[in-house]
Amino acid sequence: MTRKLAVVVKGWPRLSETFIAQELVALEEAGHSFDIWSLRHPTDTKTHPLHDRLNAQVRYLPEYLHHDPNRVWKARAEARTLPGYAAAYAIWRRDLARDLDKNRIRRFGQACVLAAELPADTRGLYAHFLHTPASVARYAAIMRGLPWSFSAHAKDIWTSPDWEIAEKLADDATGATFGATCTAYGAAQLRRLSADPARIDLVYHGLDLGRFPDPPDHAPRHASDPLRLVSVGRLVEKKGFDRLIAALAQLPDTLDWHWTHIGGGPLSEPLAEQARTAGIAGRITWCGPCDQPRVIDQMRNADLFVLPSRIAEDGDRDGLPNVLMEAASQRLPILTTAVSAIPEFIENDVHGTLSEDTPAAFAAAITRLAADPARTRAMADAALARLRAEFVMEPGIERLSRRLTRLTEGT
Repeated sequence: MTRKLAVVVKGWPRLSETFIAQELVALEEAGHSFDIWSLRHPTDTKTHPLHDRLNAQVRYLPEYLHHDPNRVWKARAEARTLPGYAAAYAIWRRDLARDLDKNRIRRFGQACVLAAELPADTRGLYAHFLHTPASVARYAAIMRGLPWSFSAHAKDIWTSPDWEIAEKLADDATGATFGATCTAYGAAQLRRLSADPARIDLVYHGLDLGRFPDPPDHAPRHASDPLRLVSVGRLVEKKGFDRLIAALAQLPDTLDWHWTHIGGGPLSEPLAEQARTAGIAGRITWCGPCDQPRVIDQMRNADLFVLPSRIAEDGDRDGLPNVLMEAASQRLPILTTAVSAIPEFIENDVHGTLSEDTPAAFAAAITRLAADPARTRAMADAALARLRAEFVMEPGIERLSRRLTRLTEGT
């Protein structure tokens, strides 16, 4: 059994972050002991079966400092007695001067609570996401004189300022011992900003195929059959669903289709209104957030998985969405874009189709794929084979486990 970790996350549990739950369950099974410290309380009303497999204790930090002032002030008083408090405070003040925001103030308050309440046997901190969770972990680790590390994903890499990433990767006692990230695309960016590029590990999430049934053995779809499309993803700008709706409105009248969307998000009503205005609302089913069994069921009964990822105005973008690998696990043909790290898994016209990021291009691609079921089936077979050969979970977990063991043992 390794020594205890503190794992810092944005919120727990979250339906959209199955990759974190998958990793933590696997780390427990590999012998790691940790508590989860969540910056936010859950907002999803459902959970995945995967969440029930985790034994770690979940502790919630004050989501907003004014919600629990007594706890915050007590922790601040305790934190002031810690050997690294003055150094952490000076770093935070320097950060605040460049990022004068309420969120930055909240990060330090949460870090004081974390540092004051960490169990005595904690030997290191590990944060999921390089922005807010890593800031809280870093400040608390400095206060306690503990090593810390992080796993970076997508938004946290591309919307954090370079100065902040570089300082979190500084080659001194305040910087991360190591950083893991789930794409070569993201790793290249972090290595560019790191004082020691060797601190950055490429660790694909991969897929725990034991959580998924064998793919269905449906009879091949005929080109004249209705086309059942499915998408899974939050309703946010970077997922590009507005352009997909515009593409669906351009499909030829001769194509009988239906699109099912799974996921929630702030753009749910604007996108539903876009579909109504386009006259295609009757061909769309909005499922909202769903647990893993429901997602798999929808994938197993679809003909084409569509994820129109793009780069948002603020620079936010996907990494390598796990839903692509989940679709591949069910031998579901894939239509997506070449944004970010998606081509690390999908080679165009080999494992799926990478479309240009325009409604016209998506409409043309859907029409072409609907007319050629044999071709789409061949690409789905190739994606499944690549998933099984190169993108299973176990190699990444072994690498991450070794890193975390060294972190907690001080080697």
